[in-house]
Amino acid sequence: MRSLCDCRVIKRDNMDCKEALAVCSDKNISIGITIWDLENGDRLLHIPTCSSPPHGLISLRNQYLVASQVQRTGSVSGGVIFSWPLSKHQATLRSYLLESTGPLSCTRDGTFLACGATSGNIHVWEVTSGRLLKNWSAHHTSICCMVLSSDDSFLISGSADGSIAVWSMISLLAEGNCDCLTSIVSMSKDHTGAITGLLPASTNSSSNFISSSLDGTCKVWNMLSGNLIKTKAFPLPITAIVLDLLEEILFCGSDNGAIFLNKFDAGLLNDPFSSPCGEQIVLNGHQKSITALTSCKAGLVSASDDCTVCLWDTVNYTIIRRFNHFKGPISNLVAISKSSLIPKNNHRTSQFRVCVLDKNSQPTNFAKETVTLLPSSTAQEETDAMSGCRSTNLLEKHILDLERERTLDALQMRVETNRENQMWAIKMTKHTMEMNQCLQSAYLDLLHDRLLQPHDSRLKMEK
Repeated sequence: MRSLCDCRVIKRDNMDCKEALAVCSDKNISIGITIWDLENGDRLLHIPTCSSPPHGLISLRNQYLVASQVQRTGSVSGGVIFSWPLSKHQATLRSYLLESTGPLSCTRDGTFLACGATSGNIHVWEVTSGRLLKNWSAHHTSICCMVLSSDDSFLISGSADGSIAVWSMISLLAEGNCDCLTSIVSMSKDHTGAITGLLPASTNSSSNFISSSLDGTCKVWNMLSGNLIKTKAFPLPITAIVLDLLEEILFCGSDNGAIFLNKFDAGLLNDPFSSPCGEQIVLNGHQKSITALTSCKAGLVSASDDCTVCLWDTVNYTIIRRFNHFKGPISNLVAISKSSLIPKNNHRTSQFRVCVLDKNSQPTNFAKETVTLLPSSTAQEETDAMSGCRSTNLLEKHILDLERERTLDALQMRVETNRENQMWAIKMTKHTMEMNQCLQSAYLDLLHDRLLQPHDSRLKMEK
């Protein structure tokens, strides 16, 4: 074990462990969300009424918790997404959709939210306005997990049939008419089981990502070319994966409770999963299947169907603390800052706002769609949005929101939103230009090699 630990440079003494852990179950909506203090194990908060599927709970800008809700078999209602401001969790915002929802993912700045549905569709919203920007059929079966690349330029989705697709965020958010949306890369025949995890690499190589599956394998991919870099096979189905904060160690949770450790370096092509001594290190602290993993400053956190959560020391790989979730198995883990739970008195800290999300009945025909990224407030749009509310309470809340939009705070929020959209567009433009330069360079090198081939052949013949 020490041989693997020696490569690490994390010093726990220099880390601020003022973090909290939000957990929820997918078994019963009455279980809700429990938030624990990772430092001392105290229960800080309980949010009632939540039942979220795996990968269905996220932290939005460290100010909101957003969770898609499980729809029970036989239910005739659509999907629901709940949002809670962490500083005042009682103010639950409910967005009703016309199909059941699954995994969620959001950009780092919280501007855009993506949701995968059990139908295989993906929805993308602008959070501050609630506007549905894109809705399309992405997979033939239920979407199991989604993640955005480290620079928010690509959306990666995985489904129950083992297929993986990579989508360009530039095309998803582009204004004006566009052709039928297709993925830029598709890995549809490599995994033979449901996708259970997707991890983009950021420090070593931003173009690589890892996938895990119930087929017992983890794979490293290049998201631009779709090339498979490496495959690691395990003796058990892999149910969850996570990288440590330095992206040096890959933790793979299995269906019997074991967590496999593997050295990881996505920037190299030579066996990124081998440990220094060729040994397989396994953490054993759970009795049943691993359901979720996350890395935070306090260490590695694992959850299991045995209704427990373990906080692991990432230097000695021993259990620091065990949490018992007596209400049921845990489906999601999210690490948040404890400071986000403190009520904010200064209105400047709460300008970012999550609105009720728009819905529609079927995937949009992209050949006829025009997408406007910036929020508008025409009378017709206000009428359409109010007609989408499902209850009197939601209608009253929406009217209140419209009245608030005419205040100075609302105008300031719009200015901030426009500024964020402008900065995001500049960032994406620079990224696209860099990608084009790399592609041009690769093309010129390839062309140069091909031009040299006939010359080399003539030299060989002369010899």
